Amino acid sequence: MRFSHLSTAADPKPRLAAVIEDGALFLDEVMAQPPRDLQELIERGDEGLAEVRGVVAEAEAAMEATGAGLPSVHELRHASAILRPPHVIAIGANYAAHASELKLRSEKAATVFNLWPNSLAGHGGTTSWPADLSTQVDYEAELGVVMGKPARNVSVRDALDYVWGYTVVNDITARDLQFSEAQWSRCKSFDGFTPTGPVVVTADEVPDPQDLWLTTNVDGTILQDASTADMVRSVPELIEFLSRSVTIPPGTLISTGSPGGAGYSRTPPVFLRDRSTVTVSIGGIGYLTTYCRVT
Repeated sequence: MRFSHLSTAADPKPRLAAVIEDGALFLDEVMAQPPRDLQELIERGDEGLAEVRGVVAEAEAAMEATGAGLPSVHELRHASAILRPPHVIAIGANYAAHASELKLRSEKAATVFNLWPNSLAGHGGTTSWPADLSTQVDYEAELGVVMGKPARNVSVRDALDYVWGYTVVNDITARDLQFSEAQWSRCKSFDGFTPTGPVVVTADEVPDPQDLWLTTNVDGTILQDASTADMVRSVPELIEFLSRSVTIPPGTLISTGSPGGAGYSRTPPVFLRDRSTVTVSIGGIGYLTTYCRVT
């Protein structure tokens, strides 16, 4: 299944919807006690998801019988596909090509940092930043992993059993800040610097997270084009590593790193500009578009 947080022009409050092809089935219109957002649905566990599957199946059958339709997701507004996550954990230098182009050391342990929740944004939104704070704003296509149950001391073999779903992440980064400070959270956590979506796809629809293709298109040019098979540390390995020292709560978003092709490393460099459009896509999940404004 696929889920989005969507709103209408008349009511800007995001509501959780099941996405069926190009239509949106708002759960608060078909359930007596709907989850208010994806985080609550995840916290309801397997039974909660099974209930939603049943309700959606009944609604689809009723629409087929009556010929009724659903509002198009293209006519609705997307909020972040992840709302109220307990943590947003980012992994750095997890593709050898990206680490090399940024001249980052290859460490024995994964590079881990946090992204701040104010940075979360939705598909089709506009992200802005002040020109006097950064002139080197870059893109990073990443696979987002959404955890489904508490994970502590999880083995590689069992790790994917703890995954609830997957989404697309653009880990927007102010490179001039990144390389002038001793931490990476601030340079990647401006308001709107972590677009996610347009959907979260349940784990059953992604049998192998290491068999997905990522691309980034900036102003009509493809600048990243790689497979998640190129990760230095796979999704199960990341979950095992993180869960050794901390319990990863349900709903946590793990952004798993970006492949080579960053704008910073190009000759000449390619940075996001005022009115740039950047689209990150992952095969089998969807495409995530962000519009840029420099203020």
